[in-house]
Amino acid sequence: MDKIEELLTRGVDKIYPSKEELERVLRSGKKLKLYQGFDPTGRELHIGHMVGLRKLKQWQDLGHHVIFLIGDGTGQAGDPSGKTTARDRFLTREELRKNAVDYVKQAGKIVRFEGKNPVEILFNGDWLNNLNYADILNLFGYFSKQQLSERDLFQERAKKGEEVNMREFIYPILQAYDSVVMEVDLELGATDQTFNMLCGRTLIKAIKNKDKFVMTTPLLTDSKGVKIGKTEGNIIALNDNPNDLFGKIMALGDDVIVKGFEYLTDIPMDELKNIQQSISAEGNPIKYKKMLAFEIVKQVNSQEEASKAQEEFEKTIQKHEAPKDIPVYQYIGSKQKNIVDLLTQINLANSRSQAKQLIDQGGVEINGYQISNIKYQISIKNGMIIRVGKRKFVKIKI
Repeated sequence: MDKIEELLTRGVDKIYPSKEELERVLRSGKKLKLYQGFDPTGRELHIGHMVGLRKLKQWQDLGHHVIFLIGDGTGQAGDPSGKTTARDRFLTREELRKNAVDYVKQAGKIVRFEGKNPVEILFNGDWLNNLNYADILNLFGYFSKQQLSERDLFQERAKKGEEVNMREFIYPILQAYDSVVMEVDLELGATDQTFNMLCGRTLIKAIKNKDKFVMTTPLLTDSKGVKIGKTEGNIIALNDNPNDLFGKIMALGDDVIVKGFEYLTDIPMDELKNIQQSISAEGNPIKYKKMLAFEIVKQVNSQEEASKAQEEFEKTIQKHEAPKDIPVYQYIGSKQKNIVDLLTQINLANSRSQAKQLIDQGGVEINGYQISNIKYQISIKNGMIIRVGKRKFVKIKI
């Protein structure tokens, strides 16, 4: 496929009003202004964000005007997308802007903020925080309660008796206003943002008499269909160290492999079909999962780091050997220590209950010997190696 066809199909869920209409515009040679918004409610971008960032890079490489919009304004309202309950607290603009520094650094692993056709960085707090009372009333006037209540998420909460905070309820209108201010031709976002993005399509048409395209990207989910991200607590962050990033990808379900290659790598689609056929025929996809992990680590770090991470994974996980560089813990205390207390002291467990659970699950080893008794008394020795789970190691130094 050519680059326009790949832009419109690979890692794309839907295009509004239609793929055919957007393709006609692109084939005419017109360059579009487009954006994706990111509310910095945390400090880490994850591989779920990477799906959209890679699509932004495709637009950038084709010469279009791409905007990386930081939602320091919308973030104060709190996007309800994907949340089954209301937020416990809402971040201030200052907190959001502080987090945004990390977002830009991490996004820079995928898109270009300098050099040829750089991505533009904007903050929607610059216009949302300057709206006056009359402006807000006018914006609300373009939408009805019935329109906003139609959102599936709000209806699901109502059925469960869960509240919808008014800050969340008006969020789609605030996001919609971004399209008007920037006068964009297209908005990009994950499928759970569809409602918000279509509100923007409605508003820019009403105020500017301008048609806006909407391109949605699929959500990256684990083997249980749960979205990989901060809300669900299964985050795989772009700034994880290469070894952890590689290991976390290897821990994903096998059904992630094919869509992972499609959404997160540049592996040609015809080659991807061969991989899919090989997985089905061989029934042992580990070599392809390692290939996927390698490609992702290479993108956000380097080929050298990816090679080292793969070597470390094969050594510590597949061959059950200790890694080369084991963190050292300077131990101070009695020479006899209960295993639960020791794990807690050296920060291999967050609590005594977690330490007990790790031992009960067979996830604790000392010098290669599995510990199964939570009452076990350890004779502390210089140089002893303690392992928790598959990737956590500590060497004791007295």
